[in-house]
Amino acid sequence: MSMPSSRQILFSSSLPSSSLSFFILTLLPTLLSTSLAAPNHEASILFSWLHSSPSPPSFFSNWNNLDSTPCNWTSITCSPQGFVTEINIQSVPLQLPLPFNLSSFRFLSKLVISDANITGTIPLDIGDCVSLASIDLSSNSLVGIIPGSIGRLRNLEDLILNSNQLTGKMPVELSNCSRLKNLLLFDNHLGGYIPTELGKLSSLEALRAGGNKDIIGKVPDELGDCSNLTILGLAETRISGSLPVSLGKLSKLQTLSIYTTMLSGEIPSDIGNCSELVSLFLYENSLSGSIPPEIGKLEKLEQLLLWQNSLVGVIPEEIGNCTSLKMIDLSLNSLSGTMPSSIGGLLELEEFMISNNKVSGSIPSSLSNASNLLQLQLDTNQISGLIPPELGKLSKLTVFFAWQNQLEGSIPLSLANCSNLQALDLSHNSLTGSVPPGLFQLQNLTKLLLISNDISGSIPPEIGNCSSLVRLRLGNNRISGGIPKEIAGLKNLNFLDLSSNRLQGSVPDEIGSCTELQMIDLSNNTLQGTLPNSLSSLRGLQVLDISINQFEGQIPGSLGLLVSLNKLILSRNSFSGLIPSSLGLCSSLQLLDLGSNELTGSIPMELGRIEALDIALNLSYNGLTGSIPPQISALTKLSILDLSHNKLEGNLSQLAGLDNLVSLNISYNNFTGYLPDNKLFRQLSPTDLAANQGLCSSIKDSCFLSDVGRTGLPVNGEDIRQSRKLKLAISLLITLTIAMVIMGTIAIIHARRTVRDDDESELGDSWPWQFTLFQKLNFSMDQVLRCMVDANVIGKGCSGIVYRADMDNGEVIAVKKLWPNTMAAANGCTDDKKGLHVVDWVRQKRGGIEVLDPCLLSRPEPEIDEMMQALGVALLCVNSSPDERPTMKDAAAMLKEIKHEREEYAKVDMLLKGSPAIDTENKKSSSAVPASSSSKPAMQSLYRKSNNSSFSASSLLYSSSSNAKVGFK
Repeated sequence: MSMPSSRQILFSSSLPSSSLSFFILTLLPTLLSTSLAAPNHEASILFSWLHSSPSPPSFFSNWNNLDSTPCNWTSITCSPQGFVTEINIQSVPLQLPLPFNLSSFRFLSKLVISDANITGTIPLDIGDCVSLASIDLSSNSLVGIIPGSIGRLRNLEDLILNSNQLTGKMPVELSNCSRLKNLLLFDNHLGGYIPTELGKLSSLEALRAGGNKDIIGKVPDELGDCSNLTILGLAETRISGSLPVSLGKLSKLQTLSIYTTMLSGEIPSDIGNCSELVSLFLYENSLSGSIPPEIGKLEKLEQLLLWQNSLVGVIPEEIGNCTSLKMIDLSLNSLSGTMPSSIGGLLELEEFMISNNKVSGSIPSSLSNASNLLQLQLDTNQISGLIPPELGKLSKLTVFFAWQNQLEGSIPLSLANCSNLQALDLSHNSLTGSVPPGLFQLQNLTKLLLISNDISGSIPPEIGNCSSLVRLRLGNNRISGGIPKEIAGLKNLNFLDLSSNRLQGSVPDEIGSCTELQMIDLSNNTLQGTLPNSLSSLRGLQVLDISINQFEGQIPGSLGLLVSLNKLILSRNSFSGLIPSSLGLCSSLQLLDLGSNELTGSIPMELGRIEALDIALNLSYNGLTGSIPPQISALTKLSILDLSHNKLEGNLSQLAGLDNLVSLNISYNNFTGYLPDNKLFRQLSPTDLAANQGLCSSIKDSCFLSDVGRTGLPVNGEDIRQSRKLKLAISLLITLTIAMVIMGTIAIIHARRTVRDDDESELGDSWPWQFTLFQKLNFSMDQVLRCMVDANVIGKGCSGIVYRADMDNGEVIAVKKLWPNTMAAANGCTDDKKGLHVVDWVRQKRGGIEVLDPCLLSRPEPEIDEMMQALGVALLCVNSSPDERPTMKDAAAMLKEIKHEREEYAKVDMLLKGSPAIDTENKKSSSAVPASSSSKPAMQSLYRKSNNSSFSASSLLYSSSSNAKVGFK
């Protein structure tokens, strides 16, 4: 029996009319949908899209264009009817734009193409995919705007577009997506205001738009109507104004992350109504007022980060009610009063940091009850009294910083019970007593800094047990006795600072076993004897300073094996004999100071081979003889040369080519002849040339001969006398001629003076200039000054005039000539420094960008951030206390970190870290600088101490909050 055709069935008169109508209505959507996007059509679109790349990833090897449906393809999910409902591609490098005809996928509910290097723009027709509930295009290279057509997706719950290069504004149309739960737009280039209409999204749970540097305006009050909001992240934007009181209505809010913005005003007390709040990240803003006591109502709060604001008042006692707190960082504010004893009741507390405030009183012994405490940072406050012995109960403590306070008494022996302690810095207090031997039993201790106290006694022999020690700084105390030979056990030590104590005896041979040493500072003690040859084993040594001691004997020639050495300071001892020629093998040496010893013989020509010698060469106050070796002329980068108070002789021709010199002293020798004719010698003080009887040093034109240095030959004085006699004879014979010669001579002299005056006027009205070098230069001062002419002016401002300077080596630099105060006033500039030194004035502007030239404020925000952080490093480098200045290596590391920190932030901002790992190399915010005045050191002390004193403010080495940038964006 044959089956009837479909046509017969559909139109058979035997069927009731009502059944026919129902059948047609049931079948019609299927027919229509099939006509709109047949499964094979979806397969064709996807296959063509993938193969628009010249080399599709092998991950998609089962995508076959012969398949009638894509339902079995990798990353594709279909409905029972065979239509694509999900596209889920993650972490596969596609390097393709999005499919151009997304509207063909009418049943698509989930579109995830993340971390796939997708390029191009988001197509406008994405708004036609009416079934879409989730869109995740994060971590790609998308550009352009967020299309407003997305607002037509009424089923949309997740819109995740973070970590792209999207521009434009947040579209107002997003407020039409009434089911939207997660709106993640952080780390793009979006700008403009946050739409107030977002307050209509009552289902919204997460709003994260941080990392968009051009988002401006206030936090909309209307966001307080998003009653289901759990995460609000607007960090690293230009959000300004105060926090809206309406945020207190967000009873489900768990994370409020608005750090590194321009927030001001007070923290609203209504924040205490956010009973579910776990993380409060408001650091690096300009918040003022006090910390509201209502914070004590937040029983679930785990992280409270308010550092680097302008908060005042006391730390509220109510903070002890936040029993879930794990991290508190209130550093870099102006908080005062005492530490609340209730802190001890926070049994979950892991990090308590209040550095750089005005907190006074004593350290509460109740802190010992916080048994989970890992970091305790109290440095740079006004804390006084004793260190509580009870802190020894903190067995998990890894970091304890209390430097720059007013602590007194002895270091508690009980600290030796903190078995996990890694870093202890109690520098710059008034601590007495001796160093507890038990500290050297701590097997995890890497840094022990007790600089600038009143500690006495001797260094205990137990020091050898602390093999984990990396940094030992006991400088500027009253420690006596000798350096124990047990120091040989410090196999990981890289910085040993025992300077400015009362140490006696010799340096033990065993120091050669500390093979990781990079810096040794034993200066200003009463150490004696000869230097051990074992120092040559320290092949990584970069700085050796043993100045101001009583060492004697010869300088070991084995020091030439220290090829990494960049500063060697042996001055003010009793070294005798010859300067070892092997020092010429120290190819990295930048500073060599052998002054004030009893050295004899000649200057080794091998010193001229040290191309890196660019800071200073000091051989003064010795008994050196002979002439300056010709090889010294190769030290063209040298900035400071002091040969004074020796018995050197000969001419100065070898110094003519040292164009980079800014300081030269050759006084009290036996030099003869003329002075090289260059700018340096013309501006030398007579005291720098004094007591060289055979030297023409009257600083008159007759003493400067350009032939010196070019030919290396002195001028013949007899020839000059014969020439004068000849001129006199001619003048007696021809009166008219001599009159013309006199008049011509006057005219020439006047012309020369005019040219010289013009040259000097171009170089500034106040020659001679005074230079202070802060880094090494590959060009001379003379080259810089030649470029300071009107034709090279590129800008003028209240503070001075900026020139473009093209150096002989091809470098192009900008040179700023600062106006004198009177000229600045004439230019309409007012001085708001109120008589302060510029360093002190900058320090008063803590965390503020008002120290920058207003012209710079239009620069991109990342550049401004980098400027401010670099300024912070500069402030560290000009600290009035040499012990607190970073080494050149530390400063370079900080600047390198500033350059790369945004990449590091991107790695951690995606995750909320409860207890970030300690970063032992990075520094905290640059504002962590004690506000002390800066004094300008003399030239000879400038290069001695500023570069070899390691940064004692080592709490910056362990900061978690500022380096890890904890929090959601």
